[in-house]
Amino acid sequence: MSELREECGVFGIYSQETQDVASTTYYGLFALQHRGQESCGIVVNDEGLFRYDKDGGLVNDVFTKPVLKKLGMGQMAIGHDRYSTTGNNDRDNAQPIVVKHHKGKMAVAHNGNIVNSFELRTQLELEGCIFHTTSDTEVIAYMITKERIKTHSIEKALNNAMSKIEGAYSLVIMSPQKILACRDPYGFRPLCYGQRSDGAYVVASETCALDAVGAEYIRDVEPGEIVVFSKNGVKSIKDHCGTKPHKICIFEYLYFARPDSIIEGKSVHRAREIAGELLAEQFPVDADIVVGVPDSGIDAAIGYAHKSGIPYGMGFIKNKYIGRTFIAPGQKNREDKVRIKLNVIKGTVEGKRVVLVDDSIVRGTTITRIIDLVRKAGAKEVHVMSSAPAFTDACYYGVDVDTKEHLIACQCDYDMKKIAEKVGADSVGYLDVNSLNEIIGNEPGEGFCSACFGTGYPTQVPTGQKDRFEEKINGAETEDEEEDYELYLRD
Repeated sequence: MSELREECGVFGIYSQETQDVASTTYYGLFALQHRGQESCGIVVNDEGLFRYDKDGGLVNDVFTKPVLKKLGMGQMAIGHDRYSTTGNNDRDNAQPIVVKHHKGKMAVAHNGNIVNSFELRTQLELEGCIFHTTSDTEVIAYMITKERIKTHSIEKALNNAMSKIEGAYSLVIMSPQKILACRDPYGFRPLCYGQRSDGAYVVASETCALDAVGAEYIRDVEPGEIVVFSKNGVKSIKDHCGTKPHKICIFEYLYFARPDSIIEGKSVHRAREIAGELLAEQFPVDADIVVGVPDSGIDAAIGYAHKSGIPYGMGFIKNKYIGRTFIAPGQKNREDKVRIKLNVIKGTVEGKRVVLVDDSIVRGTTITRIIDLVRKAGAKEVHVMSSAPAFTDACYYGVDVDTKEHLIACQCDYDMKKIAEKVGADSVGYLDVNSLNEIIGNEPGEGFCSACFGTGYPTQVPTGQKDRFEEKINGAETEDEEEDYELYLRD
């Protein structure tokens, strides 16, 4: 159970034949639900007619049978699961965003964050653009539309806009005739595509969504590449490929992606196992049992147990029926809410020295409560291992890592003993930042972004705007509401 929040999941389907693309998109978004639980949306294209629906909530709550029936049949559709790293969490900011202009229509679904959003938005407003959302996705939509008015095709417009947009973006875009998929030149966020036996092409943030709709994986969209799906087949545009260093977010492997996904040819499950194995080498502990915090800490715990020789045990039962909006009736105690979400299996930990493996430690609030639950279940010792390094800096590329003053590692001057004392553990260990390359087989410092772990930002840092993390914290009515939001949004 992490204190981090997800980013977004994007999905699209292109078919030459009319079919139930709305239901296919529903299943794809369902498979990507782990990437965002605040809101979701689907846009169906039926011979140029766009029908769409979006709202706050989980996929199966928003897209009921009557809603899917209303969306109807079509040849194309795109969808989006949202977690807001920029923009308020309200229905207006739900995606995809649909734009109408004198050359036609366009729908945009976006995963990531652009770092020059403030500057571009200001420029567009001075030119007369009126914004209806606070999301940077609308900035992207306007930039593409602005270029589309001057160009002969949607792909040319997107290609031109990419020269002016800086930051992280994996996009699925739908015009009346085409679906486009693209990644920013750094390749911060994943995107791939495949094909079903009926000939339909499917685009998704992760391969697990391809599996869910019966599509066979073909390949990842390359950093900087635009892939166009149309009646003429599949076309690749690589004008922006190779213009920036490759910087896939390392946290896709450590936390965000589903374990059954393959990102850029590498197994997410195996990457997390390796992280656990490295932790066992870097922080050996004399213990009786290794326990993983559901869900994303389990793979690393298995790796730790395998490497250390300490038995792995199932230490928690997770209530899978609590959504983001769940409120414990009449309760304001944080510990009670953790207990409702997770229950410790007493027989696993009672009287034992426990190695507790989690995917990350951010503020330290949630892991403190979990440690307390394990101790109350009778554990003699609790040693906490984080399969991510210590967070030292904010992220501007789609991961909601807080500012320095809220990060427990910064608060404790990176002293492991101080951190352990603060969270109530017997010891704490973080994965060594210098070993990140080993989990995905890349050369040290090459091929991935780990800026939130203090290795430096690959782009400019956003300026001229109120810090989005500060805005999100101040936007909570109470401290309890902010903690509720952290807890129930993920795991």
